[in-house]
Amino acid sequence: MTQGTDQATDRDGLLAEQLLRLTRRMHRVNKRLLEESGLGITPAQSRLLRVLSHHLAHHDEPPRMADLAARMEIVPRAITTLVDGLEAGGCVRRAPDPANRRVIRIELTDTGREALRTLRDARRSAAQDILAPLTAEQREVFGSLLSALVDEPGRH
Repeated sequence: MTQGTDQATDRDGLLAEQLLRLTRRMHRVNKRLLEESGLGITPAQSRLLRVLSHHLAHHDEPPRMADLAARMEIVPRAITTLVDGLEAGGCVRRAPDPANRRVIRIELTDTGREALRTLRDARRSAAQDILAPLTAEQREVFGSLLSALVDEPGRH
């Protein structure tokens, strides 16, 4: 290996470590905000609410549980547990598919919409704190860079 290759590998390793540290920090802040919200929602349930909301914004009908599992890249049994918890809290409800009675679709309730608003406000506040050292221009560049890394071709 050449010295240039070693330096590039070291830089990539440092970037990977910085991304991991930032991710851990975001998770810690998110977890703290969830606890402070008093909603009784776990980070995984919060993610499910966001995925559900995104689906509903782009499709005419509520998603099937299998769709949610695929979108979240988790096993269907895990979705069942998450939906159970959110349903117990009144955030979602199961509804039979009118075209196929064996299919269950997941609907967002008014309580779920309110929880999403609370969670979005908390996440926005956390992001402002974390991004405070950056100028508006740096935030714009950072956002573009993150989009380039997160937006995998062929995925939505």
